[in-house]
Amino acid sequence: MCQRRSGSGVTEQLEMLRFVNVFKSYQTAFGETPVLHNVSMAVEQGEFCALTGPSGSGKTTVMNLAGLLDRPDAGTIEIGGADTSNLEDGAAARLRNLTIGFVFQSFHLLPRLSILDNVALPLLYRGVSRADSRLQAMVALDRVGLSNRVRHRPDEISGGQRQRVAIARAIVGRPSILLADEPTGNLDSRTADEMLSLFSDLNRELNVTTVIVTHDLGIASRCGRQIAMLDGKIVF
Repeated sequence: MCQRRSGSGVTEQLEMLRFVNVFKSYQTAFGETPVLHNVSMAVEQGEFCALTGPSGSGKTTVMNLAGLLDRPDAGTIEIGGADTSNLEDGAAARLRNLTIGFVFQSFHLLPRLSILDNVALPLLYRGVSRADSRLQAMVALDRVGLSNRVRHRPDEISGGQRQRVAIARAIVGRPSILLADEPTGNLDSRTADEMLSLFSDLNRELNVTTVIVTHDLGIASRCGRQIAMLDGKIVF
């Protein structure tokens, strides 16, 4: 875990993600529905965290806000010490592309692209050449154990392999933060165990701050730290 030394000589941990008094509501057919209530938390660089709680507790909303996919109604969200509250959409998209990797329960792979081109896609959005994007995608696929499947399409591989592809796509740009929303939800128990081991290995090898959103307490217990939510609040 990365550290810094303050002027007084005291070693401090570097916070990669910080919520300060965050509120969020959504408009529904029944009016405004509050989802998050005064949420404050900090995740240090290199941590391996589980964000857990029952369905409807606000976990996915926290992930969407942390990933700059949505904005809070009130409060601040800092990434790497920088306040993201007033970023324009374009600046938020650039920061998201450079800093954050996403893994979703449903994989979100493009069916007509090869495995290699699915993984290379985030780098193409950055303006990296096609050749360099593919080279880096090969490295990422090798890291997740799929270097022998690069020419296949998503419908030609198993669910566990699709999730490995999604993880490779998330890390290909060397993000500072890896956010995974129920990444084992569509997998059998054995494959889910393999996925969690992979996340743990990547967290350690790449020192990437990792937050796994899960309602599964067994999955959460294998993470280095648990942040539990209930009814839009952090309870421990």
